[in-house]
Amino acid sequence: MKYWGLVSFIFVLIQGRGIFLQVEADDGFIRTRGVQLMLDAAPFYANGFNAYWLMYMGADPSMKNKVSSAFQEAKDHGLSMARTWAFSDGGDRPLQYSPGSYNEQMFQGLDFVISEAKKNRIKLVLSFVNNYDQFGGKKQYVNWARNQGQSISSDDEFFTNSVVKEYYKNHIKTVLTRRNSLTGVAYKDEPTIMAWELMNEPRCYADPSGKTIQAWITEMASYVKSIDGNHLLEAGLEGFYGPSSSQKQQYNPNFQVGTDFIANNQIPGIDFATVHSYPDQWITSSSEENQMSFLNNWLYNHIQDAQNILQKPILLAEFGKSLRTSGASQRDQLFDRVYSAIYSSARGGGAAVGGMFWQLFTEGMDSFRDGYEVIFTENPSTASLITEQSQKLNRIRKMYVRLRNIEKLKRARDARRAGAGNGGYNTGN
Repeated sequence: MKYWGLVSFIFVLIQGRGIFLQVEADDGFIRTRGVQLMLDAAPFYANGFNAYWLMYMGADPSMKNKVSSAFQEAKDHGLSMARTWAFSDGGDRPLQYSPGSYNEQMFQGLDFVISEAKKNRIKLVLSFVNNYDQFGGKKQYVNWARNQGQSISSDDEFFTNSVVKEYYKNHIKTVLTRRNSLTGVAYKDEPTIMAWELMNEPRCYADPSGKTIQAWITEMASYVKSIDGNHLLEAGLEGFYGPSSSQKQQYNPNFQVGTDFIANNQIPGIDFATVHSYPDQWITSSSEENQMSFLNNWLYNHIQDAQNILQKPILLAEFGKSLRTSGASQRDQLFDRVYSAIYSSARGGGAAVGGMFWQLFTEGMDSFRDGYEVIFTENPSTASLITEQSQKLNRIRKMYVRLRNIEKLKRARDARRAGAGNGGYNTGN
């Protein structure tokens, strides 16, 4: 058998770590055990994509077919995980008109996204708010508070102002307790949702130490968990090292954003770490060779730190390369490098559990193009890489499932033998 060596290795790993010794409910929710994600008592590895636009399209009757197409195409390429926005604050076609005032049509668009993901067996990571101005973000929350008389000098007071924090908590509660109009299931009870994300790429330039965001994540993680005990939670971090690991700051791009990869992810309510990778944006003046060297170090260090220091799973939650500044072969090289790092970790039972490229489009979305879009029919070489990675990660998952079933059979056999040894009676001792 071609992959028997990997099967044997995983079996040894299972015996050594006791991965399947505890019985878990097969309820469809993803949980963590050590550095692995677990689904129905077996390790879960997934290839995935970003598509921020899903709710926006899902709420438009003339465009919602794009949502269905995207999920179907993703499934056809083996993708089983997607990340998208559960926010649109103020502005054009908002989900939230103003604090506590919601647009039912947009919410029904998100209902549709979740139901389509469910049909295609794709797990979702849903983000609560944006760091940036697009779709409102922290600036919109701060402006809402200013309109209520709050004296706020900086958008970074999103993380500290008590009124703003209450607005944000109210949005969290509204999303978590939303009952899907199509499935009848409350979001907090929906297994299709893999995890919540506190913020897309939180940044606080006003406090480079990372302490402001550390306090905010601690408070908000606790709040999410007080309402929803079913789902995983991540912070939305890009992965920049902070003062808690000053020796690692040499691997950052040459700027600070007020986050701390190690300390922020050590917060108990954060279930797994995330990292984003954009060498073409972060070190724009560097050569292609230097950008790839940066990427190699970036991936290696974060995966090792998740494994050895955080002892939590890590998801490569965003990566990509713009075709406006590079060729398709250069982008494929970046995808291949990211995928190789993930697979190398995953096949050894390591902390890397998957990756989500930025970003999946379907045909007929020309006005949304930003150079990072992947359209399967237009980008066959990239599509081939994506499919291959999906298949490789799925093989690892299937091997774990087979070995889990072997363990179940072994336990059942041992139980029957024990019963026969007791004259057919279970003494309970």
